[in-house]
Amino acid sequence: MDPPESNQPPPPPPPAISDRVLIDGTVAPMTLTADGRLVWSGGRQRSLSVEKEVLGFDAEGPRIRIKAMVDDAGDRACCVGSGSRGGLVRKDFVFEPLSEESKKLWCENLRGCLDSLDRPKKLFILLNPFGGKKVAPKTLTNVVKPLLEDAGIQFAIQETQYQLHAKEVARSLDLSKYDGIVCISGDGILVEVVNGLLEREDWEAAIKVPIGMVPAGTGNGMVKSLLDTVGEPCTASYATLAIIRGHKKSLDVATIKQGNAKVFSVLMLAWGLVADIDIESEKYRWMGSARIDFYALQRILHLRRYSGRISFVPAPGYEAHGEPTSYSGNFGGKDIVFEKSEGRSAKVEGEGYQGPDVKLEELSWRSIDGPFVSIWLHNVPWGAEDTMAAPDAKLSDGCLDLIAIGDCPKLSLLSLMTELSNGGHVKSPHVIYMKVKAFVLEPGPRIDDPTKEGIIDTDGEVLAKGNGTFKSGHKTMMAYDRLVITVDQGLATVFSPI
Repeated sequence: MDPPESNQPPPPPPPAISDRVLIDGTVAPMTLTADGRLVWSGGRQRSLSVEKEVLGFDAEGPRIRIKAMVDDAGDRACCVGSGSRGGLVRKDFVFEPLSEESKKLWCENLRGCLDSLDRPKKLFILLNPFGGKKVAPKTLTNVVKPLLEDAGIQFAIQETQYQLHAKEVARSLDLSKYDGIVCISGDGILVEVVNGLLEREDWEAAIKVPIGMVPAGTGNGMVKSLLDTVGEPCTASYATLAIIRGHKKSLDVATIKQGNAKVFSVLMLAWGLVADIDIESEKYRWMGSARIDFYALQRILHLRRYSGRISFVPAPGYEAHGEPTSYSGNFGGKDIVFEKSEGRSAKVEGEGYQGPDVKLEELSWRSIDGPFVSIWLHNVPWGAEDTMAAPDAKLSDGCLDLIAIGDCPKLSLLSLMTELSNGGHVKSPHVIYMKVKAFVLEPGPRIDDPTKEGIIDTDGEVLAKGNGTFKSGHKTMMAYDRLVITVDQGLATVFSPI
C-alpha cells in the first residue's frame, strides 16, 4: 500500500557542515548544505551556490577566502571585491572558523563539494589574436586567466599563427593531458578544432573531448547559442564560468561531401544572398560590423536570383514541403559524385571519420526547384550575436534547420531581413523554414547573367565559388557543384552553461 500523500514541503537537505564563524566582525552561524549552498546570517540571511557562483577558495592563516562570481544586480553576499553594477562581478567572501579543527573541517567539506562537481582540472587554450577586433589576448589576460586561476584550473596556451593552424594542433595534440579545449576566438577556430579532431586516427575518443568557446571574434554564433539557452548574455565572463562549471552538451556535426572531398560543419552552410553578404562584405572590413548591414542593403537593391535545386529528407512534421523524388545517386540527370573538384581533398578514404553511415537511397526525399534568393542551413539558433537565423534549432536533434527564400520582392526581402535579430524572418510567407535530416544542394548560375555563378559558404569560410565571383589566389575546398550533406547526431561535445 502506498503511503498517504502529504501536503508538507520536503525537509531541507541535511548540512554537510554547520558551525559558528567570525564574519564581518560578528560571530554568526554558517552552513554548507549537502546540496552545495553556503548559507549564513548576519543582519539578514545570505547564501552562495557552490556550483553556480563559487570559483574556489584559499586558506589564509586562520581565515578562509571564498572566490566567487556573483550577479551584481543584487547584494548576494557581504563580500570584498570590485566591479561595476550589473552582470557578473568577481567578489571575495572571507570568514574565520573559531578553531583550527573547525577550519580543517570547513576546508575538507568545501574541497569535497567542489571536487564532486566534475569540473575540468586542466585545459588547452587556443587563442586567435587576429580574429574580430583582435580582442582575444586582452580577453585572456583580463577575464579568462584570472577566473581559471581562481578556480584552480591549470591551462596551456597556444596562439594560432595562420589559417588552419588550430586544425593542425587539434589533429596532433596529446589529449590525455587535458580535460577540454577552449577557443578564445570567433566560430572559425571551433570549426578548425572539430575538423582536426575528426581527422585523427583516434577520432572516436577525440571528438568526445569537450570544447569551450569564449567570444572574441566577429560572429560568436556558437557561444551565443549556448548562453542564450539559459538567458545569459554573450560575454567572456559568462562563457568562462560555463567552462569552469564543467557541464557538457552534445553537438550535431554535419558532413559535407563532394566526390572524395569532405569537410565537417557545426554552424551553418549558405548559398545565395546570405553567403554573398558574408563573404563579399569582407572588402568593407574597415567599416567594422556595419559592413554587413551596408552590403546587405546593396545586395537587396541589386538582387541576385540563382537557378538550382535543393533535395532533402524532411524531419517528421515537414513532409508537406517540396515534391517527392528519389535518391539513386542521381539528381537532375547528373551523377551525385562530382569528379572535377579543383580544390584539395579534405582527407582520403580510410583516414579519420568518414561521415555518418546512412543509406541515402532508402530515405524519403523531396525537392524544390529554383530560382532562389537564398539557401541557409543552420545547426544552432544564432549565426552571430545579433542574428537568430534558426529560432527552432537545437544543438543535438539530428537535424539541420533549412531557411529557404525563393523568388521574393525586394521590399518584402528588406522587411524580413530586418527581423533577423529576433528570428521573425522565418514567419514571412516568402520563407520556407523546416528541419531536414539530409540535404543535397545543386547550385546554378545567376538568373540575370548565366555566365556568373555564386558562393557557397560554410561556417564563415568559402567552401566553393563559381565563375564571375571575387578573385582569390586560394583554391577552394570544393567546386561550385553538387554537395551532399548528412548529420551525425550529438557527435561532438561542448561545454555548456547547464
